[in-house]
Amino acid sequence: MDSTTKQAARAWTLAQPVVSAFIASLVQNLRDRDDVLQETAVAVIESFDRYDPARPFNAWAIGVARNQIGLYLRRRGRDRLVFDAEAVDQLAVAFEGVSPEETQPLDHLRDCLQLLEGRSRELCELRYRQDLKPASIAERVGMSANSVAKALQRIREQLRLCIERKHAATGVT
Repeated sequence: MDSTTKQAARAWTLAQPVVSAFIASLVQNLRDRDDVLQETAVAVIESFDRYDPARPFNAWAIGVARNQIGLYLRRRGRDRLVFDAEAVDQLAVAFEGVSPEETQPLDHLRDCLQLLEGRSRELCELRYRQDLKPASIAERVGMSANSVAKALQRIREQLRLCIERKHAATGVT
């Protein structure tokens, strides 16, 4: 691997959480979000020679992501809930100022989600990965919709406490 590719990979690794959050703010479907993020990563590496080191890398990478999101939105243009170019631009500006430290809670959330087991993990998968409502989840797992909603509430609280513990352990304020 040449030094330019290594430099691009290092810069992308630092920018990826912010770019991922930017993409997630615009692309609701998890699979589509992953696809757009992957396409963005490829575009960042392939076009790194056009990056101006005098500019912040995060802002440049978000610009690349904005282009990838534009392609995605054009493909999905017939869908009801599609952001216009102005909304995408405003979100891009907001995310350009986000530092890697500010995205650390997202990393903690990933870690805390990995700690979930059994029914808790299953309920989170159904609710947040498959985007099912509590009533649909209840039918699948043999619980009442109210029990599913309460369980998800307890799981979110458990995740919040886990994130807070991890954040406190890093000493970042």
